[in-house]
Amino acid sequence: MQHKLPQITGRFAPTPSGPLHFGSLVSAVASYCHVRSNGGQWLLRIEDVDTPRVVKGASEHILHTLQAFGFEWDGPVIYQSRRFPLYEEILQHLISQKYLYRCSCSRKQLNKQNLELGPLGRIYPGSCRNLNLRNPTLSLRLNVESAGTVDFIDAHYGNVELNLPDQVGDVVLKRVDGVYAYHLAVVIDDHEQRVNQIVRGSDLLKVSTLHHYLYRLLAYPVPEYLHIPVVNSASGEKLSKQTGAKGLVIDKASIQLADAAHYLGQEIPRQLTSARPYEILQYMIQHWNPLKIPAAN
Repeated sequence: MQHKLPQITGRFAPTPSGPLHFGSLVSAVASYCHVRSNGGQWLLRIEDVDTPRVVKGASEHILHTLQAFGFEWDGPVIYQSRRFPLYEEILQHLISQKYLYRCSCSRKQLNKQNLELGPLGRIYPGSCRNLNLRNPTLSLRLNVESAGTVDFIDAHYGNVELNLPDQVGDVVLKRVDGVYAYHLAVVIDDHEQRVNQIVRGSDLLKVSTLHHYLYRLLAYPVPEYLHIPVVNSASGEKLSKQTGAKGLVIDKASIQLADAAHYLGQEIPRQLTSARPYEILQYMIQHWNPLKIPAAN
């Protein structure tokens, strides 16, 4: 008896802190083509978990832009801001398993300690780990003391590994202001949506080791990963809203899609660059080859 293989499911999950820019488009194109070329479904999730960063009207603008660029997603759009009760439920489970602890250290206090920098930022030394603090208004940190080295195989970058205790430290999963961490929300949501193929920028490559550890603690199946080189600004920084990235121009959708294809190492016939965005995407799906994605920039 043959066992039916699970449906391939991918997603695109922008943060509504402003309009989509060229870096966002490259990630969306790569995710869309990689999943669709394998007959999978492509989900859309608005990652508005960090509510102070949300810009009013940005979510609607993102949806409009994606539609104008020819993207079609499966099922309803998921908003993280409507899923806080689920995040809290999982947090309470992790607390009951003694994987989390309360922390009273402020960012100001930690900045004064001149902590060592790791791939994911300052390495928290575990100052509050054994204090057994009870105040429910304090932040919650994930104890990685016994995590050891976590590794995985990325479809583009190969083997990726980090020693979480030495190179990352205990990370915050719920801030003192009540905001749930991206690390927690993204793992829960990808599991709940049965996402098993994640395509995203290489700025999150090392972060995926931490996510793997959370998958392990929560007994979730781990998805496959394909990280792509991020688009940099002229100054060499990752192209983002913080570095002044310009929003996508709907009137230039076909040209910008062709530019995204070129960035990803995918060949587009010259005559197709003036076609409708939907037609360009369909061509890319049919001819998608992840082996042509350039090495890290």
